[in-house]
Amino acid sequence: MKNLTMQNIADIVGGKLMNVRYDTGAEVSAVVSDSRKVVNDCLFICIAGEHADGHDFAAQAVADGAMGVLAEKKISVRASYVLVESVQEAVWKLAEHYRRSLNIKVVGITGSVGKTSTKEFVTAVLRKKYRVHKTRGNLNNNWGVPFTIFEIEENDQIAVIEMGISDFGEMDILSRMARPDVVVITNIGQSHLENFKSRDGILKAKTEIFNYMDPNGHVILNIDDDKLTSIKNVNGIRPEFFGFNKAAAACAERVVEHGFDSVEFDAVLRDRGGRMSFHVNMPVMGRHMVGNAMAAVQVGVDFNVPMLEIKDALEHVVGVQGRNNLIETENFTIIDDSYNASPSSMKSAIDILKRVEGRKVAILGDMFELGENSEKYHFRVGQYAGKSELDVVICIGEISEKLFMGAKLSSDNTVEYFRTVDDALDLLPGFLEKGDTVLVKASNGMHFNRVVEFLKNMPALLEESAEDD
Repeated sequence: MKNLTMQNIADIVGGKLMNVRYDTGAEVSAVVSDSRKVVNDCLFICIAGEHADGHDFAAQAVADGAMGVLAEKKISVRASYVLVESVQEAVWKLAEHYRRSLNIKVVGITGSVGKTSTKEFVTAVLRKKYRVHKTRGNLNNNWGVPFTIFEIEENDQIAVIEMGISDFGEMDILSRMARPDVVVITNIGQSHLENFKSRDGILKAKTEIFNYMDPNGHVILNIDDDKLTSIKNVNGIRPEFFGFNKAAAACAERVVEHGFDSVEFDAVLRDRGGRMSFHVNMPVMGRHMVGNAMAAVQVGVDFNVPMLEIKDALEHVVGVQGRNNLIETENFTIIDDSYNASPSSMKSAIDILKRVEGRKVAILGDMFELGENSEKYHFRVGQYAGKSELDVVICIGEISEKLFMGAKLSSDNTVEYFRTVDDALDLLPGFLEKGDTVLVKASNGMHFNRVVEFLKNMPALLEESAEDD
């Protein structure tokens, strides 16, 4: 990695180089924090986590080929290492330095929901013309963003970096590291309200992303979000808007959903009074995905990707595991949306479910970090589910008792409640029939992946016998 010798690393992060006799002056090849992913000549980062302390694995990392180590306490290794007061702060400084050493454009993507899908769409579009590096999985926080930056290679032309936060000040740190040239904000929802208190608080925290962006860059915002449309100017940059409102520079019109197979729409571009459009048939489900795709359209326009290439990229996008992932089993069609949940994303998932043919079952769980109004949000989502004419709504979790109450008061169909996943799994088969479409959605901490695995591995159900005449 360019100019990252052990001595330079010590200087960059304000640490002390220890075991100098082992220092060869060579550049490190990579930066890793998992001892199982050590490569020759890498820098191994000692992270003290809840369940394991990286300092305990430093010697093994060196034995496996690491050139050096970054640590916040003295260790016994046969390699040079940099001793710092805080490994996390040192990692932030190192990532900021490395990003600024690269001749690369960065697209920073944030928002309450839709970040990962938008990242995938943007990446697909930009790869039609550029060599693109993107955030792996959901490595979008204080630890994920720096390691995303460390993985950028010198011949990459654009990095698409997802940036997620849960408190004030965090986005300022991420922005200082990523230095985005283009900022995309998908929406301002109700996530992490325990810290942000209100959507205005979320807006304030998310827009810290502007603090270190390129003054000649682009700001791309969702025109259908009332908080984002209040942004008229960002340090002299006039925002570009995307969405469904015809006032947007990149607008989706004539949207037609085709169940699980696809959604089609016209992507309309308006600039200085002109109008251009192209038709897209995108292999994903849900109208909300079209909004995310329009953000990618605008990014593509800003990077001069030809319209036909943008169209082709969107028509060949690949779904994201754990987000609207469709699983066909012998018994059911499962919509695995178990990775995360907020009130808006829960309603979007219910919208997908209610449009399918046949029996519809929603297995819904707690939405975390919604603050003092959490019970109210759960009750309202329950009402929404109850009014959506679903055949079965199953609510799981302590807070989801309110979700259950909202659904029960709004539906004449089957609505059930279980306090724990284990309780639900014991009785779940009794509510299901062969051929059901089953939505599984909750915050990741509810471990609804267990529900998905249970459904996938259920013994084959018999077809319901026809009634005698």
